[in-house]
Amino acid sequence: MGRQAALPGLAPEEEKLDELEGTLERVVFHNPENGYTVFRMRIEGKEDLATVVGAMSSPQPGSNLRVRGHWTSHPKFGRQMQMISWEEHRPATTEGIRLFLASGCIKGVGPRWADRIVARFGTETLRVLDEDPDRLLELPRFGRKRLAEVKSSWAEHQGVRELMMFLQPHGIGPSYAVRIYRFYGAQALAVVQENPYRLAMDIHGIGFATADALAAKLGFEPDSPLRAEAGVLYILLKITEEGHIYYPRAKLVEAASQQLDIAPELIDEALGKLELEERVVIEDLGEHEGVYLSRNHLYESKIAFYLQRLLRSPKAVRFDDAKKTVREVLERLPMQLADEQREAVYTAATAKVMVLTGGPGTGKTTILNAIIQVFAEARAKILLAAPTGRAAKRMAETSGREARTIHRLLEYSPKEDGFGRNENNPLACGLLVVDEASMMDTMLMYHLVKAAPLGATFILVGDVNQLPSVGPGNVLRDVIASGAVPVVELFEVFRQAAESDIICNAHQINRGDMPTLRQSRNEKTDFYFFRQEDPELAADLVVDLVRERIPRRFGFRPEDIQVLSPMLKGAVGVNSLNRRLQDALNPQDNFIQRGERQFRPGDKVMQIRNNYDKDVFNGDMGTIILLDREERELTVRYDDRNVPYLWEEMDEIVPAYAISIHKSQGGEYPVVVIPLLMQHYVLLQRNLVYTAVTRGRKLVVLVGEYKALAMAVNNNRIRHRYTWLAHRLTEDEAILRPDMLPDFGGPEEQ
Repeated sequence: MGRQAALPGLAPEEEKLDELEGTLERVVFHNPENGYTVFRMRIEGKEDLATVVGAMSSPQPGSNLRVRGHWTSHPKFGRQMQMISWEEHRPATTEGIRLFLASGCIKGVGPRWADRIVARFGTETLRVLDEDPDRLLELPRFGRKRLAEVKSSWAEHQGVRELMMFLQPHGIGPSYAVRIYRFYGAQALAVVQENPYRLAMDIHGIGFATADALAAKLGFEPDSPLRAEAGVLYILLKITEEGHIYYPRAKLVEAASQQLDIAPELIDEALGKLELEERVVIEDLGEHEGVYLSRNHLYESKIAFYLQRLLRSPKAVRFDDAKKTVREVLERLPMQLADEQREAVYTAATAKVMVLTGGPGTGKTTILNAIIQVFAEARAKILLAAPTGRAAKRMAETSGREARTIHRLLEYSPKEDGFGRNENNPLACGLLVVDEASMMDTMLMYHLVKAAPLGATFILVGDVNQLPSVGPGNVLRDVIASGAVPVVELFEVFRQAAESDIICNAHQINRGDMPTLRQSRNEKTDFYFFRQEDPELAADLVVDLVRERIPRRFGFRPEDIQVLSPMLKGAVGVNSLNRRLQDALNPQDNFIQRGERQFRPGDKVMQIRNNYDKDVFNGDMGTIILLDREERELTVRYDDRNVPYLWEEMDEIVPAYAISIHKSQGGEYPVVVIPLLMQHYVLLQRNLVYTAVTRGRKLVVLVGEYKALAMAVNNNRIRHRYTWLAHRLTEDEAILRPDMLPDFGGPEEQ
């Protein structure tokens, strides 16, 4: 049976169309993002192949097509048909079937196996694949493993094709169709028809507007309860992506009513329905009602519970004389600590939970290593962790001990989609330390404190003045603000660190003072500012600095240099700079095009979403070491291992010659180059520039306008996040009953 597709925005019945019927011989070009395709057709009785141009979901050589459209003449490529609609029939001839199978659309079947299969079954091949695929075992050396692969791929191929045919006229491209099918399986088409709004919630990259447009075409009314509920959920999800844990009910109703053009009463009704279905939690917070996604409410309230439980549990690691032990350890250190630093070590030895915060050069690493030595004296088991692989690696280097990402520490299992360590299977340690705690979002903190052993000393280390976590919440700031936990804040800068202009300027920026910009070429410095007000010229200067000037003057390699930009768009935004730097540092014709991005062997890339199956996480950086254009696959090297990516997975990685300042959190680079211009004015904040400057270890170079730098330094308006953790940590109901506490017997608990 044939399948038909009419392209959006055109009405074939209203105009006279030319028609072609034949076999799709060869695909010249196909863009899976938008379906744009150029292919050659063999028309029966004609020697020359016809060129056809238009949108097609998944062109396969060998397919029998009836194409309707208009003949046009291209100045370069000659006569071609501009396709408006098409109808597909399965290939009927043995040659058509062979071409179809040889195209690689079915995993496990390449050109050689296509020849053998068609030689055995002839025109019955497709019927065999549909009805009796086990007959493939009649072929010599066609094993059961290959059979299982072919059966699975054939079923998926058929399902995806049907889904593509349904979605293409509604503006949802083929690459999304593949993802939708893999998410919902064989029920994909039924799910989309029944509730298209699920796409906005479940499929990354499909926004509410797309799902809403599809729903309208399927006959859903603008004020339908399903639309109101889906819209509220989607807006709430977007709000949490901006960092909020909850949103005031009145503000949410107003925002949803405006964006959906639905009466506020209907939004309130939708909220009531969602609350009954336990998809949201609505809580009276005193000054207003807060609306939470259910999981966020669980995370926040349980963090308070588990932290209170930790605070009220006895220490498993006990010191006969804590002051004496601390004094003996500090006497063995090669340098003498300041009073506030000594106090920090003593607090760690006596407290159950502690926060250690301070800017660069204040000795957080020195203090942390002293704390580790104190607990080592008591033979405690010590666990070190950080939110990202980069931060964990740096922690391991500075401490000389193993440090893991929080995900690895908690033994995340993609198969089980959960953590192996939890309250029923807690971590075994006497000291648990988390570095770069400002990066930890609410979800990660929840899983960590849930798995912390009750007797452990729990220490959060971080710089509270840096940008908050990318994920929702403001954990470190909230824990400090609660007053429920001892906090040691370091202010004094070490003498050696004070010699660095990077560190001095970072502290000046944090205080709201302009950094010192040395003008003389003879003055030794590790902090430079290049003035350039024109965005295009500033972008050219950034490329020149990375490719030529910094390597020539300071001996750094281009790969040692990381460009950090406040925003994605514009001439000095991440996207534009990546294209320029890629062409300047890694020019070559061997690449895979994915939308607007090119991937080339040798490219520096970054993972932008957590992928637990691959064990790579948002912010991980690596290098493309292998690229297969035919199979459209590539392999990225991350530190000590290789990770393969299929075509449909490549939207999880981006070129990383330039990255956003937000994405740089937890990382340190020998050199950073930071463009700052007035076109960034929306994002010019003190904590943004402070975070960027503190990423540079040996050299920091600013490029742009003095006015933009001044605006950022003077703007200390931190974007407010709606969280309630600080309040929960001080609420009476968070206090535990004595019967909830364990009885620790002694040193074996360490």
